[in-house]
Amino acid sequence: MKQTLDQEACWRALGARDARFDGRFFTGVTSTGIYCRPVCPARTPRRENVVFHPTAASAEAAGFRACLRCRPETAPEMGAWRGTSNTVSRALALIEAGALDGGDADALAARLGVGERHLRRLFRQHLGAAPVSVAQTRRVLLAKQLIHETDLSMAEVAMASGFGSVRRFNETFQALYGRPPSELRRRKAEGEGGGPVKLGLAYRPPYDWSAMMSALAARAAPDEAVADGVWRRRLRTATDGTDGEVSVRSGSEGKAAVEARVDELKALPGVLARVRRVFDLAADPEAIRRDLSADPDLRAALEAWPGLRPAGDWIDAGEDAPSDRLAPVDAALAARAEAWRPWRAYGALYWNRVTETADA
Repeated sequence: MKQTLDQEACWRALGARDARFDGRFFTGVTSTGIYCRPVCPARTPRRENVVFHPTAASAEAAGFRACLRCRPETAPEMGAWRGTSNTVSRALALIEAGALDGGDADALAARLGVGERHLRRLFRQHLGAAPVSVAQTRRVLLAKQLIHETDLSMAEVAMASGFGSVRRFNETFQALYGRPPSELRRRKAEGEGGGPVKLGLAYRPPYDWSAMMSALAARAAPDEAVADGVWRRRLRTATDGTDGEVSVRSGSEGKAAVEARVDELKALPGVLARVRRVFDLAADPEAIRRDLSADPDLRAALEAWPGLRPAGDWIDAGEDAPSDRLAPVDAALAARAEAWRPWRAYGALYWNRVTETADA
């Protein structure tokens, strides 16, 4: 595996419990076999018992199990952990959508146009774990979050997190945690079932919710709507794998509150993956601020991006995207601006707050 973490820097961040590093690495404690977030409130272990991993999948591949106290599944997703490989990024998007829930790594590699061995090598290099391990970690961590935060039955949790069967779900949890999944639920489940699935998806502050909602409202698709600070989307089987509805609003600090009503629970991972992409929850504001400060031309291009302007819409007006207008003048700047374009909001993410920080 290609080690990209500065072990001593990680150790200092762990000692300080610096929230800026939450999700950027995970701490494996060899004396307990547990891996934690750097903000875990547990007592700091001894240095000789600590090894740092770039991803949760890497930690689990090394034999560690997730901490029940700091709950690694609730850490913000780190966009940079995808590495520099476009193939890895595409593979992760497919895995999020369930490509390995019903298929194998060979089929995934074929969809990406590479060999299975080459795909495994790229994953080891950038993520420290094989594609199958990454997929299993995502399933396990989603299942763990559903156990802690919802009243779904264990069979429903197994289905909603992408496990092929309840038996496989139980075996995986027994192997990882030494106990059945039902024992991880620390409260008695309430409710009669059939209600919406409510989860909190983590992101890294700052996040300008008003700008995001304004951009989504201005460019809402026929099945979408924004009202009273809530984004809603009607789900359809043809595109989402299920009928139903998903809504998103600003939740507690660092969390997007998601409520999903789905007819097919097995479609839930794909729905949550689309929510993360629409709201760009994996974005890194520190990297954005550094790049804006270091590149005034890029900053100017982004400030002119649709969604930052108080009025007008280049789509409705038939205008070209800013990167298209820049292309004849500066192809390199256009490429950088295009690389920054968020999934759906076309630049309305947190540029207001980030540019204010860059001015300071």
